[in-house]
Amino acid sequence: MDKSKRLFFKSKRSFRRRLPPIQSGNRINYRNMSLISRFISEQGKILSRRVNRLTLKQQRLITIAIKQARILSLLPFLNNEKQFEKSELVVKTTGLRIRKK
Repeated sequence: MDKSKRLFFKSKRSFRRRLPPIQSGNRINYRNMSLISRFISEQGKILSRRVNRLTLKQQRLITIAIKQARILSLLPFLNNEKQFEKSELVVKTTGLRIRKK
C-alpha cells in the first residue's frame, strides 16, 4: 500500500493504554499493605495475573509478599466474616430442629 493512502485509514479499534497497577516508585514488600491489599479478593485469595494486569515478575513478587504477610499475621489467610455468618446460620437452623420420639 502507498504511504499516502495509509494516512487516511483510521484504526478500527480505539485503544486506550491503561496505567500499570504498580508504579515505578512503589516497592513490592510485605510491609506495604496498601499495595498488597489491592491484589487480594474479598475472600482473601490472591487475584490472577490477568485480572491484576501485572507482569510475570511482578506477580511472583506480589505472591511472595502476600504469603510473607500472611505468615507474619499481617494479613488473614482467609476472610473470617463469611465463615462467621455461616456458623451463625447453622446455629440458628439447628436450634429449630426438634426430634420427636
